[in-house]
Amino acid sequence: MSVVRWGILGAAKFAQEHMARAIHAADGAEFAALATSHAEKAAPFAAFAPGLTVHDSYEALLADPSIDAVYIPLPNHLHVEWTLKAIAAGKHVLCEKPMTLHASEFDQLIAARDASERLVAEAYMIVHHPQYTRAKEIIAEGAIGELRHVDAYFTFNNELDASNIRNKPETGGGGLRDIGVYTFGSARFVTGAEPTEITHADLTLENDVDVIARVGARFEGFSYSAFVSMRLYNRQHICFHGSGGSVTLTCPYNANVFDQAELVLEEPGGVRTVERWTGLNQYVLQVEAFCASVRDGTPYACPLEFSRGTQEMMDQVFAKGGVTHGG
Repeated sequence: MSVVRWGILGAAKFAQEHMARAIHAADGAEFAALATSHAEKAAPFAAFAPGLTVHDSYEALLADPSIDAVYIPLPNHLHVEWTLKAIAAGKHVLCEKPMTLHASEFDQLIAARDASERLVAEAYMIVHHPQYTRAKEIIAEGAIGELRHVDAYFTFNNELDASNIRNKPETGGGGLRDIGVYTFGSARFVTGAEPTEITHADLTLENDVDVIARVGARFEGFSYSAFVSMRLYNRQHICFHGSGGSVTLTCPYNANVFDQAELVLEEPGGVRTVERWTGLNQYVLQVEAFCASVRDGTPYACPLEFSRGTQEMMDQVFAKGGVTHGG
């Protein structure tokens, strides 16, 4: 298979603005089909993908024998259902995060993946960006001494958008599920470590979804803190603080959308090294990595087992969480 032909289930705004364009731009990929029952929603996709096939249902797209892989940007509570249907239809699957609402749900996805021999993965694009490979290398080399603490935050404000699925409990909304996966998973990916204890989890809820979360954890050898919110001005950052230096990613989650991707290494003697990546699109890199794995079995950076670990950490945070009701 020289080119992986993709279909997208649903005309989501994020798919239109980012993932459909990434599939269209990626080497070895073709954005070939879209499933939506609303013709007007297909128009913006067809504008940059001439020849796009538009199916009027998700089932029709999954039945299309010309489609090799599907991308699923549906609301969170539908991810498991449609991933399983896509696997049953013989498709490779890239599903938006969070892929499940509970870690245990990954078990059926892993079993279905293994039985189908298809690539099935969560769309966790950040691990495909070279800033993460570089941070992982620096820490593994001991350039910052012994890692002692990781500090992460990710915030944005959608308070005025009550209709947004992130603000609805029935669609699996909440800040932790939407962006907490980044603050948790990025620390796990770079360090290769798993939390041994959630030390605190203070959650502020509005309409039964978390809008502010303050989380503390212990990993073997280092402590961890995270701040996640859908009610504060846009901000993101992760710092790996060691006994002899630190590594900071100043735009770790929306590289070249929120800001320029930048890694800052600080070492003894005031030595400060800055590495920058301009013009890289991590969504395109994700699609290209997925296609390479489909074609020749290249190891994929974010297998379901990794995503399950992040969801397990999130489950522990929800179980630990002390709740304040806001709004």
